[in-house]
Amino acid sequence: MTLTILDYGIIALYLFFVLGIGWTLRSKVASADQFLISDRSTPLWVTSLAFVAANLGAQEFIGMCASGAKYGLMTAHFYWAGAIPAMLFVGVFMMPFYYGSKARSVPEYLKLRFDEKTRGLNAVSFAVMTLFSSGVSMYALGLLFQLMLGWSFTASVVLSATIVLVYTFLGGLKSAIFTEVLQFFLTVLGFAPLAFYAVQRVGGWDGIKKNVAPQMTHLWAYTGSPEQNGMGVEWFGLAAGLGFVLSFGYWCTDFLVVQRAMAAGSMNDARRTPVLAAIPKMLLPFVVILPGLAAVALMNSGSGYTLPMKGADYDYDQALTTLMVQFYPNGMLGVGLTALMASFMGGMAGNVTAFNTVFTYDLYQSYIRKNAPDAHYLLVAKITTVVGIALSIAAAFLAHQYNNIMDLLQLVFGFVNAPLFATFLLGMFWRRTTGHGAFSGLLAGTLAAWFTHSLTLAEGKGGMFGVLHTFPSTMAQNFWIAIFAWSSCFLVTIAVSLATKAKADRELEGLVWGLTKMPSTEGAPWHARPGVLAIAVGGGCLLLNILFW
Repeated sequence: MTLTILDYGIIALYLFFVLGIGWTLRSKVASADQFLISDRSTPLWVTSLAFVAANLGAQEFIGMCASGAKYGLMTAHFYWAGAIPAMLFVGVFMMPFYYGSKARSVPEYLKLRFDEKTRGLNAVSFAVMTLFSSGVSMYALGLLFQLMLGWSFTASVVLSATIVLVYTFLGGLKSAIFTEVLQFFLTVLGFAPLAFYAVQRVGGWDGIKKNVAPQMTHLWAYTGSPEQNGMGVEWFGLAAGLGFVLSFGYWCTDFLVVQRAMAAGSMNDARRTPVLAAIPKMLLPFVVILPGLAAVALMNSGSGYTLPMKGADYDYDQALTTLMVQFYPNGMLGVGLTALMASFMGGMAGNVTAFNTVFTYDLYQSYIRKNAPDAHYLLVAKITTVVGIALSIAAAFLAHQYNNIMDLLQLVFGFVNAPLFATFLLGMFWRRTTGHGAFSGLLAGTLAAWFTHSLTLAEGKGGMFGVLHTFPSTMAQNFWIAIFAWSSCFLVTIAVSLATKAKADRELEGLVWGLTKMPSTEGAPWHARPGVLAIAVGGGCLLLNILFW
């Protein structure tokens, strides 16, 4: 593939704007709070788009397109079952605790609700998870440069890391949020035409159904047993593992996305941020999954298009980029390539800013130097940017071992977010939950995830201690890892909490349900009421599940 001066010009223009945003906002990050948490002054429309864009990194586009090719329309469950309900829940029910507690991070909320050791455990696990996610984004762009520009993977990773380092170092969280808004529009502009071209070439939706297996074009119809669908999961594993544990565990507890809502200017805006973000999230499967499904249909139709191999299987991660080479002319190819760069930079910047905040406030300030001047913490945050990106490079090479990066991401979420959601669910809605119970439950959940992965096998992965069960796919294994992790944390937390002393009610005001005054929206117009908005969006999501049953 050869890029023209027009393609390079579009890429250069985007980089100019991105660096310009960081340069313009650099004067507004004179303190650690301004660099790390944006002083809670961001408009609603910005936080809403940033909330969805924070999860719209390169791994989202490349990974979801890869999953569309590998698993078919069932991948849409990651949106219509595995995102929308949780986004509505966190907006309506959980943001009052996050925003109202004035916590600067999710681990800091855990300290206020439970104790220091629970905060420390979550801070460490979250820091590791963000490095993995950041590394996956870096891997995705390295793969892109390797395929489309002919560069070596190592050179591509180092270059992309340098770009993100400069951009994040300049502007902090506010720069990341405003750039994510630009990224959102650019990625939709860059990839929506690809879905149209690919589907049109194969003969529309009827052409897709004609050239792929029937289970590839349905959501729920083939989930009666694992053998009926490519994802190898039955309806219970799908609904409980993805729709409940992984979904709520990510959207309700992951500081990367919660941080965007916490940057809003008011409590009501913070609550509406995830709800409004759910609207574009609901439509994204038609942009990111449909091209992957169309790619498989094109291969089966004898069009001459094919995916490259990776070992004995197809390299599904290259579905999106090979389709771009196939269908985009010069100029449009530059837009698509820039959109991928934008999604990568947004994902990287989001992970780095979240990592910075948690490391600086929840680890460094709490355990290394507690009473340093603000300028010292600002310096630490900027140094952490450099260190975090360096560690992300190592994670990028680990991701190179997977033929679908979404499999790796869901595995990491199963270890970290699945047990954490059980902790939050009990902590926010059962005042009897204790710090000892929360800490023990988190440890038990993570250990359960590790043992489940080590005693099961899927696509050659796992089985460190032996093989008690073999899953038909890595994704099915991930769902059950999440189920066991959540259940273990939930049960152990209850048992230990009942055996230990709980905090007095006065210490829990503003932190748990029943002891927190919920913000009133009585008399406000319908679009200013989070509950009404959530019902409308939830109805639309239900309709999509029925239409593609």
